Amino acid sequence: MTPVIRWPAEAIWEAVAPQLPGFTVEVLPQIDSTNTELMRRARAGRLEPVLLVAEAQTAGRGRLGRAWHSAPGDSLTFSLALPLAPKDWSGLSLAVGVSVAESLDPAIGLKWPNDLWWHDRKLGGILIETAAFGTQRYVVIGVGVNIAPREADGLSTPPVGLQEWMPGMDAPQALLRLAGPLVQTVQVFETFGFEPFATRFNARDILRDRAVTFSDGLQGTAHGVDATGALLVHTADGMQQVTSSEVSVRPLSTPKP
Repeated sequence: MTPVIRWPAEAIWEAVAPQLPGFTVEVLPQIDSTNTELMRRARAGRLEPVLLVAEAQTAGRGRLGRAWHSAPGDSLTFSLALPLAPKDWSGLSLAVGVSVAESLDPAIGLKWPNDLWWHDRKLGGILIETAAFGTQRYVVIGVGVNIAPREADGLSTPPVGLQEWMPGMDAPQALLRLAGPLVQTVQVFETFGFEPFATRFNARDILRDRAVTFSDGLQGTAHGVDATGALLVHTADGMQQVTSSEVSVRPLSTPKP
């Protein structure tokens, strides 16, 4: 029998609602994907701010359409959706990564553009989707974090779960740490863009000073991100800014100690 998971929905609502009018928290035992569900609701005209948590996802999605499956208690999967109108959307996934990493543990690193890493193993990922309805833009921010240890299952990057170095951590505790700061991060981003987060991202950048290669064949050495969230890569042709979130980046070597 699946154990009952006690989610801190009321505590999250009490912390967030004063800063985000109309905000609600919803927990579902199972759904295909929290991002997919909130995009369905948006297309039906439901554009209120909401935090949707799924104890299990049957068709969770990562970047580039990669599957993200989850079972109750094994991972934390949720999406935050709200109307948003920043002047520049560049770097939103990086700002979200900064917020999640800072809320969970100082040792968590960030891999451009949307992955959470710990000691060269993947802890989680971020998927951001937007939709325009007239003059209003609605954003859905999906976050997936491994809680329990996972098998590699042929994955190119070995996974890691929070409980491997934080044995008392569970999904509800992780969500309580993440939710309030994440909403604040998105609101700061809406007003100021990515620039306030650039230094904080670079402090956790696991690609910095590493040789990297891209799916389009570009190779070079990563040198952090700029104030817009573009990855700076020194190549044979000089420094280049990489901005597309549809580029796969793999470290070719580890930094020297």
